[in-house]
Amino acid sequence: MDVILLVIAFVIILLGAELFTNGIEWFGHKLQLAEGAVGSVLAAVGTALPETMIPIIAIVFGGGEASHAVGIGAILGAPFMLATLAMFVTGAAVLLSARRRSSATTMPVSTSVLAHDMRYFAIAYGLAVGVAFLPADLAWPRYAVAGGLLAIYAWYVRAHFQAEHGGGDVDLAPLRLRRLDRGADLETTSPRLRVVSVQVLVSLGLIVVGAIAFVGAVERLASALGVAEVLLALIIAPIATELPEKFNSVIWIRQGKDTLAMGNITGAMVFQSTIPTVVALIFASSAWSISGGSMVAFASAGIAFLSSAAIFIPMARRGSLNGRHLLVGGLFYAVYLGIVFAYVVTSGPSLSH
Repeated sequence: MDVILLVIAFVIILLGAELFTNGIEWFGHKLQLAEGAVGSVLAAVGTALPETMIPIIAIVFGGGEASHAVGIGAILGAPFMLATLAMFVTGAAVLLSARRRSSATTMPVSTSVLAHDMRYFAIAYGLAVGVAFLPADLAWPRYAVAGGLLAIYAWYVRAHFQAEHGGGDVDLAPLRLRRLDRGADLETTSPRLRVVSVQVLVSLGLIVVGAIAFVGAVERLASALGVAEVLLALIIAPIATELPEKFNSVIWIRQGKDTLAMGNITGAMVFQSTIPTVVALIFASSAWSISGGSMVAFASAGIAFLSSAAIFIPMARRGSLNGRHLLVGGLFYAVYLGIVFAYVVTSGPSLSH
């Protein structure tokens, strides 16, 4: 039964992702936003909602060290998945569609937008992980960093929305739910903002419902198969909840909209390194600490930094990005899988141990 539910949830997420990419492009077009703001802020935040709910529910509404462990694992797992597996999937999509692309495997992205995102990610996540080295019972520095992370993300969003306004997108596909706009001539008039907003909200609803159903089925299967809690927190749950970003980016890659595809990932990395982390720093400050039991979880942050550096430092030096270079994320993902499995075998199933 859970396998059938997985398939149904998977289809719902796919449908939601298709509606969302189409709707969010129209939303940015109607507001005359720059491409970076659409991909790195609107799309990234929208599709980050499913995985953000896991740590919030686990930490704020859960009880005990086990719930905090799952929440911390989910928070750390999200940037890791984005910096490794999401990069790999996007690079693979570029290679698979290379024959249909005028630029082949070279990605016509705005390197300034991506470099801007990664600078904010490095600063924010560096501060968040750095404070974890302090004693677990020292709360006030964690609260201070939480305030700093909120300020960093607010400044990041402000910078994107103050960027140069975007023009009309000649490749903008018709709004999928345009027939709901009965007051407009579908052949000569673009849909009204209210109809575009309805499609965005409907698509987000489908993504969230699909992700919740997917994660629930994965958790029950993991429990039935005896999968360790640490594996669920760090690997399985983030894979399930990162599906929207991956599907959105693949759709945009197929359409040749590489800046939107990459901004969807890098923007989500900035969001995940700030907002969910603030929840952990405020409501589970003692659990946000590097110790023997949590070391494997925080090792994912190191892998995320290494993978990001391997991809984006060469991009900044060359001034261009090639889809082949994104495949290195798969290597870092495989390395961390080995670390997690080794930990499970040698140290037992729980992060709290």
